[in-house]
Amino acid sequence: PDQQLSACASSGNLHSSKVLLQQTKRMLTLPRIRRLALEFAGNWLDFRRFQSHNGVNRERFPNFPNELRQAMYEEPIRFIADLIQRDGSVLDLIQAKHTFVNKPLANHYGIPIEKTDFDTWKRIDNASEYGRGGLLPMSVFLTRNSPGLRTSPVKRGYWVVRRLLGEHIPAPPAEVPEIPDDEAKLGKLSVRDVLVKHREVKSCAQCHSRFDSIGLTFENYGPIGERRTVDLGGRRVDTSAEFPDHSNGKGLKVLKRYLSHSRLKDVI
Repeated sequence: PDQQLSACASSGNLHSSKVLLQQTKRMLTLPRIRRLALEFAGNWLDFRRFQSHNGVNRERFPNFPNELRQAMYEEPIRFIADLIQRDGSVLDLIQAKHTFVNKPLANHYGIPIEKTDFDTWKRIDNASEYGRGGLLPMSVFLTRNSPGLRTSPVKRGYWVVRRLLGEHIPAPPAEVPEIPDDEAKLGKLSVRDVLVKHREVKSCAQCHSRFDSIGLTFENYGPIGERRTVDLGGRRVDTSAEFPDHSNGKGLKVLKRYLSHSRLKDVI
């Protein structure tokens, strides 16, 4: 609380719903709103500890310096803080075509920006032209939910189902077979092919049917959220998916449509 809020509390004025609303709206305009974006959204969306994330193989991904990791962490904070301060629609979490980048993140995303200071942040309104916009394609979530040397449709899909749709998925049974941890060593199989075989295990099929399709729409984003057309084994990626409402298509376009229509009540 700042001095003005403390004074209102001391005087008892905060018992007035009108004063409480006024103070709430006033404080939402202050820079300290960053703390709400960080603590609330960081824990809700599970990126709060990404600053110390060490799951990326730096030898295979030398283009993942600490400056980029910090920028990935910062992107959702700035996005959520902006959403709150301009009283934006909660649907922007899914449907927005904009995001915020600094120079390291813009380079990672392939977004051209004017020459600027290393840590100057800019809102990019046409981020969708570069495969970004809203929460879903933010590299912090794509990287956080990858094992390091491959993508994980399972973890990425589970993140959407658990964090954005609020579903509870039971823990996997102890005897679940492990999926190889290096995409380049899957032979002729893609991660998609491995998941098909994984779902043949009866104890796995029921849960995987709830998030695998969602996770597969992210396959054109690599282990550190980089856009790609082939995986680490040189196989062309396939982002096609079919959802319970029988909608089908490829990539985030079909996922956003599914979330914005068939699952809208769960999102909001």
